[in-house]
Amino acid sequence: MKKFLTAGMFAIMLMAANQLTAQSKHGYISTQELISVMPEAAKADTTVRQLQEALVQNLRDKEANLQASVDKFYKDSATLQPAVKEVKRTELQKLYQDLAGEEQRIQQQLQERQQGLMGPIYKKAMDAIQAVAKENGFTYIFERESVLVAPPGDNVLGLVAAKLKIKLPPTASTNTAPGQTPPAGPAAAPATKDPKTKN
Repeated sequence: MKKFLTAGMFAIMLMAANQLTAQSKHGYISTQELISVMPEAAKADTTVRQLQEALVQNLRDKEANLQASVDKFYKDSATLQPAVKEVKRTELQKLYQDLAGEEQRIQQQLQERQQGLMGPIYKKAMDAIQAVAKENGFTYIFERESVLVAPPGDNVLGLVAAKLKIKLPPTASTNTAPGQTPPAGPAAAPATKDPKTKN
């Protein structure tokens, strides 16, 4: 009797598990690929790159000014009064110390700027994924890079891109299963040789 009850309970649990699996609908997406085709991400990247160029140029200007000050100090050193020389030496040391931490400050400033720009973009992407999951009855949507095996039809990149009104490039992985390489774009035409150019 006990064995019969145990077998019956196991059968009920198995049926419930099968029913749960049948009701689940799974999908996957590469959020990295999605964000890479979002226009906002390209604008954010340009903004950060321009900021980096400006900060690096500012650093180079400071380094050049410091070097000019050092050269002038050594040039005028013989004619300077000891007290004046000590003041100028202290000023140069302070400039050196300020520049020593400048690169780290630049990296921190760039990181903060990038996070500030990308935060809303990540949120927009996640909101679109959530909306697609709800509208299309997906129980779970996994990150594509963490899925080893899945049919291409479960890739929701195309659905999410359509939700965001983004046109995907031909090389997008909408029809590519995990572990496969996205199709290459059209082959480039062979270069034509200028008839005026000699061998």
